Amino acid sequence: MQEFCEKMACMKLGSKTDAFKRQGQAWFCTTGLPSDIVVEVGEMSFHLHKFPLLSRSGVMERLIAEASEEGEEKCSICLPDIPGGAKTFELVAKFCYGVKLELTASNVVYLRCAAEHLEMTEEYGEGNLITKTETFLNQVVLRNWKDSLRALQTCDDIISYDEELNVTKRCIESLAIKASTDPNLSGWPIMEYGGPMQSPGGSVLWNGISTGARVKNTSSDWWYEDASTLSFPRYKRLIAVMESRGIRQEIIAGSLTFYAKKYLPGLNRCLGATDTNSSTCVAPVALEAPPSEEDQKLLLEEIDRLLPIQKGLVSTNFLFGLLQTALILRVSPSYISNFEKRIGMQLDQATLEDLLIPNFSCSMETLYNVDCVQQILEHFLAMDQIIGGASPSLVDDGQITASPSLTPVTLVAKLIDGYLAEVASDVNLKLPKFQALAASVPDYSRPLDDGLYRAVDIYLKSHPWLSESEKEQLCRLMDCQKLSLEACTHAAQNERLPLRIVVQILFFEQLQLRTSITGCLLVSDNLDGSRQSGVAGPTERGWASTARENQVLKVGLDNMRTRVSELEKECSNMKQEIERLGRVKSFTWGNVSKRFGFKLKSRMCSAQEGSISNQNTESRKNEKLKDRQGQHKKNSTPKSR
Repeated sequence: MQEFCEKMACMKLGSKTDAFKRQGQAWFCTTGLPSDIVVEVGEMSFHLHKFPLLSRSGVMERLIAEASEEGEEKCSICLPDIPGGAKTFELVAKFCYGVKLELTASNVVYLRCAAEHLEMTEEYGEGNLITKTETFLNQVVLRNWKDSLRALQTCDDIISYDEELNVTKRCIESLAIKASTDPNLSGWPIMEYGGPMQSPGGSVLWNGISTGARVKNTSSDWWYEDASTLSFPRYKRLIAVMESRGIRQEIIAGSLTFYAKKYLPGLNRCLGATDTNSSTCVAPVALEAPPSEEDQKLLLEEIDRLLPIQKGLVSTNFLFGLLQTALILRVSPSYISNFEKRIGMQLDQATLEDLLIPNFSCSMETLYNVDCVQQILEHFLAMDQIIGGASPSLVDDGQITASPSLTPVTLVAKLIDGYLAEVASDVNLKLPKFQALAASVPDYSRPLDDGLYRAVDIYLKSHPWLSESEKEQLCRLMDCQKLSLEACTHAAQNERLPLRIVVQILFFEQLQLRTSITGCLLVSDNLDGSRQSGVAGPTERGWASTARENQVLKVGLDNMRTRVSELEKECSNMKQEIERLGRVKSFTWGNVSKRFGFKLKSRMCSAQEGSISNQNTESRKNEKLKDRQGQHKKNSTPKSR
């Protein structure tokens, strides 16, 4: 034994890495002494010596003692459960033989767990493997972002040791601290991404010499890409620790967006080029093995749980992408409903392209998923009521009193009207479904019904087989009083509309013109009254300007009176024709329009100021001429004394 120890001491003094040789699936230690133990680790065999192993490991000491009791000169030991497998045990064996061990962030976790498994404590030699690996973890790895990340990536294979050693927990806490710290103050990215140090003045040092280069400022999303390299269980734990440390919700949401775009291949196709949020953009990543459909489903469900429920943290376009991906993967309806609720919270930020969700159902009744948009709209309206967005009340003069939530609701109403116009051309879209979506929008949210009229007109054009009663039922969605003059002009000549609706439109157009005339008369009377009372501009030039405006208004009123008279005649003729046609079995609107020759065009209340100014000039010339004639008569009269 003493002779063996002396030879081992000589071997350690001159030991080198090349003392270990591999031959196929076996490792041999070429020390000049025949091996007396074979250690089986997986498919690899290690032909070693007993003394170096038992002098460093409590487990090896017991196993060698048990094998020696059997009386065999060369014992065999099997280690099936050693962390890291044969590659890690090779490093452990070299450490036992005194070969200098190179610790890195990639192998320190395996070595730390293997040392714990083999009981390589200080009882079996000073500076044993547990002490060395623990010191390296605390003083090197956990102080560095990149090393902490690499160490955490290796923790997936040592789950059984995680509870006892807390290696995963310590790595995650280290990453969370660094990610939640201002990188411009701590300098994490500079030290982790290449190793150059930073001088107190802020310049980068190389071998202690200032290079003159300044440290580049880093935004709060600098860690997104690195964190996305973690497996989802580790990434999920990292996000949970960061939330517990109070990191801002928008940063968490940005990281989740980055992770989802990387591991959900269908998401980037759904988003297309419309998502311009640069802080969360990620180029398509060529993954070694794309996640399976089941893994993508699980990832979608976890993202729904982790995303903060707060308006505006992620883009509406991204939420629509998650919803479309969930529909494609046929995720559980509860998660689809959650995505619809998230979108409903910020529907006023969506675009028409976002709403055009293809129908992925097997029936393929319609081109776009109208039911999904209906649910999103209902969630938005319910949220609007909870926030306090009551419908605006009408005051005496008919003006709408705006509420704080009127603007978002108005935006959504315009968006839905555009969506209705887009899907109206689908011949498979049933009338009840179209009506239900159009009627879901509150009446007060539409200042004008021009957009709704356009959608109704497109639907009538694409569904010519509708009966007259169905057409009238569809047109009742519109409020004829809320159509602009341009829309009224178009509707009056629209042969697709039912005759009863056209008559109503003409009637309300006449009322609009009457109201406009009344308003103009009131303005004219006020101008005349102010002129007589002397409450006018400070100069005569102001009087002249007021007079011209008054004359322009009067000319416009004459034109409007003429227009009202024409409309009254047309309405009277329409009523007579309707009464006559009521006794006829069949008729068409085309015959009515040809009979009366309706070609209604909007006429603007305008006057030629040039003609008015010319009249004023002629009147001034006549007055001057009269003055000259009077002066001439006065001079020609003989003087009487």
